Amino acid sequence: MSKVLITGADGFMGSHLTEALVRQGHDVKAFVLYNSFSSWGWLDHCAEDVKGKFAVFAGDIRDPHGVKEAMKGCDVVLHLAALIAIPYSYHSPDTYVDTNIKGTLNVLQSVRELELEKLIHTSTSEVYGSARFVPITEQHPLQGQSPYSATKIAADQLAYSFFTSFGLPVIIARPFNTYGPRQSARAVIPTIITQIAHGKRQIKLGSVTLTRDFSYVQDTVAGFIAAMNSDQGLGEVVNIGSNFEISIGDTAHLIAKLMNADIEIVCDDQRVRPENSEVERLWACNDKAKHLLSWQPEYGGQKGLMRGLEKTIDWFRVPANSALYKAGLYNI
Repeated sequence: MSKVLITGADGFMGSHLTEALVRQGHDVKAFVLYNSFSSWGWLDHCAEDVKGKFAVFAGDIRDPHGVKEAMKGCDVVLHLAALIAIPYSYHSPDTYVDTNIKGTLNVLQSVRELELEKLIHTSTSEVYGSARFVPITEQHPLQGQSPYSATKIAADQLAYSFFTSFGLPVIIARPFNTYGPRQSARAVIPTIITQIAHGKRQIKLGSVTLTRDFSYVQDTVAGFIAAMNSDQGLGEVVNIGSNFEISIGDTAHLIAKLMNADIEIVCDDQRVRPENSEVERLWACNDKAKHLLSWQPEYGGQKGLMRGLEKTIDWFRVPANSALYKAGLYNI
């Protein structure tokens, strides 16, 4: 078993990844954002069977010294720490450069200097922009249609440059639209669920004609672990997606059906991205992940999406979980 550092372990995907690796017997160190409340983010609410079974390092991905200190003694790094909210990147792009680009540089430099065995760097499907062809392969052009996606493109290219320049053992994992328990309510699936769960029947959304390739969080986590365990793929970009496309409007009605609610969708202008910044269509080709990493989604297709949505809805329906959200507030 490896000694693994997970950056962004306090976040949505990072907390699920932490739980999965602990359960597999790995020696896990969770890198969380330092704060004066001693909060470990979602790890404060992790499953009972993993509590107390992982180490925590509180720091800041923007600080190279703390990043390197956290990595000492580790074999593998799974780098998930990032700012990801697209609307927030419109008015605070500096923070995205510092966190997503400079933070990734700190990780790359430390992995190189400490000569670690492998780095899994987290990309995003947003780097593709609106699909020019579908399903989207890893050869699709990159289009930075938001400050967020532009910083992720830069981070990806930095990671690749460290592979070509220094032989850094890195795989660039590119998840599509991951959803599931603990996801921020700024994301579309939780915002639909929380509005319905709080009795609203006029559901506020942005554009509903957009299509997305939704991946249940367990599938995304399995993709990261497959990349970590694979003896192939160094220097490669690998899509982690379900290979299933559905519109936001159809997703909302599917959720309403599962929650036995009759809804009306209302366009909320503040949730609509600038026209040229909006990503109209995302649909993943996951052939490379299947062949290179021996990974495939367990929640693929509409039936898989429904199973994942049911699990997500069940989690949000637990009062202790829903109490952690401000359902009446649109959080960018």
